[in-house]
Amino acid sequence: MIALIIVAALIVILALYAVSVYNRLVRLKNLVQEAWSSIDVMLKKRYDLIPNLVETVKGYASHERDTFDSVTQARTMAKNAGSVQEKEAAEKNLNQAMMNLFAVAEQYPDLKANANFQQLQTELSSLESDTEKSRRYYNGTARENNTLIESFPSNIIANMYKFEKAPFFELQNVAEREVPSVKF
Repeated sequence: MIALIIVAALIVILALYAVSVYNRLVRLKNLVQEAWSSIDVMLKKRYDLIPNLVETVKGYASHERDTFDSVTQARTMAKNAGSVQEKEAAEKNLNQAMMNLFAVAEQYPDLKANANFQQLQTELSSLESDTEKSRRYYNGTARENNTLIESFPSNIIANMYKFEKAPFFELQNVAEREVPSVKF
């Protein structure tokens, strides 16, 4: 009789542990999705700001058509990217196009003094900072999620219910990890 009670108690303990791990996996999956949504919001704000910046520079440097086209094309690709990996690649291209745009802007002293351009530059810098914070939060929640999915014994429950690891959102090139510095 005592052995039966001990076995029943062990089964209850294991069941409670399994429910606890499952609930934690669900919570972490939802945190990863929330964090990705935060990145999307920041990037949308950035994508909305870029056309204003391009138009401001266009007024001073209308002969730099290739640069404007590449920024517009990179913005469209970034805006339409779906997965974390696609967004990562598109952001890399957009960052490069934006650096080229700022290089063009640097050649025009009147543009550098333009209050509208300065305001757009400040807003973009602020958005870059907020986006970096969102990326860190996303990567932190992805790390927690992935650790739980890969750790024993929680990996058994994760595999049973087909929980998947979340990809990290990071830039491949070390130089791109820093916010581009624009000096006017």
